[in-house]
Amino acid sequence: MSERALVKIIATDRVTPRRRGLLISFGRWMRDNQRVIRRIQWFVVIFYAILINVPAVRALPPQTAHIWNNVTLFAQFLFWGIWWPFVLISMVLLGRVWCGVFCPEGSLSEWASRYGRGGAIPRWVRWGGWPFVAFVGTTIYGQMISVYQYPKATLLILGGSTLGAIIIGYLYGRNVRVWCRYLCPVNGVFGLLSKLAPIHFQTDPELWQASRASGERPPAINCPTLLSLKDLQSGSDCHSCGRCEGHRGAIQLTVSTPGSELIQESASRATLVEFLLITYGLCGIAIGAFHWSASPWFISIKQALATWLISNDWLWPMQTHLPWWIFTNYPEQNDVLNLLDGTLLLTYISVTGIVCGSVLGGLLFLSQRSLAHFNRQALFHLSHALIPLAGTGVFLGLSAITVTMLRAEHAPLFWVSPVRAALLIGASCWGLMLFWKITGQYATSNIRRVLATGFGAATIVFITSAWWLLFWGW
Repeated sequence: MSERALVKIIATDRVTPRRRGLLISFGRWMRDNQRVIRRIQWFVVIFYAILINVPAVRALPPQTAHIWNNVTLFAQFLFWGIWWPFVLISMVLLGRVWCGVFCPEGSLSEWASRYGRGGAIPRWVRWGGWPFVAFVGTTIYGQMISVYQYPKATLLILGGSTLGAIIIGYLYGRNVRVWCRYLCPVNGVFGLLSKLAPIHFQTDPELWQASRASGERPPAINCPTLLSLKDLQSGSDCHSCGRCEGHRGAIQLTVSTPGSELIQESASRATLVEFLLITYGLCGIAIGAFHWSASPWFISIKQALATWLISNDWLWPMQTHLPWWIFTNYPEQNDVLNLLDGTLLLTYISVTGIVCGSVLGGLLFLSQRSLAHFNRQALFHLSHALIPLAGTGVFLGLSAITVTMLRAEHAPLFWVSPVRAALLIGASCWGLMLFWKITGQYATSNIRRVLATGFGAATIVFITSAWWLLFWGW
């Protein structure tokens, strides 16, 4: 019996028959109640449309406005303060149920696909680098136009993404979600975080083969994300829509130890794009995006450059202002980025991303080389040990918006700092444990394993130091 099969059996045996029965029943309910799920989806679509459209056509709130008496602030708090941070949490707890049941972009894209042209999916859409490029692009552009602060910026980015989902759905595929599978800006992040989830749909290969051998011909299942159902082992790409539950008697909603997929499945499934998304994306560009507005380094560099420009009589970089959809430009709010500000913002985020990604990539390389000769797949596998900390960092960065808005309402926030510290410590410990277990698959001696895990611990220290600077150091 293979080690992977043994781990699967042990993880399954830890689940009580009652819980296993509840999971199976819930999976069957999802399969048999697709009409109810579609109604839920359309309710979310309408709610989502209200949240991003209504504030965009209203005047910006005055300084005296509050969450409870201003529609714009209430929508901002609901959307960026609660909705998005807890969507990230749902990925870790439940897998991609959000994507398959609630996501408005996915629902609209599939709806458009149902009545669209049904064209073949072109090669450029199927390019594997989109998860990284789309995440980096939307993250940086969001900072350029202050997407978290202003309704028009929110409508431009999220409305533009939704429009793109509808257009792609109309042009390519039939009754599927081509946008979600290949082009969604957060597809890569959600795919990584869902690897931590203990619950996802899974195919039993033996039951699948037994069904085929018996000559059984069940009705075909339309997987909206175009997955090969016979190979469904990972929760990373599956959107947990429930349509394939019970197919050939081999697919069920299963439960396993949280993060166990990172130890076993990632050994063969980890990719270069995921490596880049973890190191240069979530632990690089995202850190720079949350850092720049609070960084004293950013202010010092800006002041030094401004002084030099003034001394050389080059005033135009500080006097040039671009439209709000290029760089933030709201003079009535005393919030305007001139050309110098915008250029420094782009430079700061880019340099932070490159430096952090390169340092982490280098430490992971040293960790892998400590185990044996260079193995590219093992390097990618080791990077998955950083997923808990990477996800926690992004959650804390987004929830900082929640904290800022609550502070403006004079809410008691004594609990924020301890919770942040606890989350970072917990994610760091989880990551260290994952490094130890992953290195155990490649190490030829305990000394090599300890050394490799030590380099892994250095990556954890580096990442936590960046978040310490943001929340406590500055």
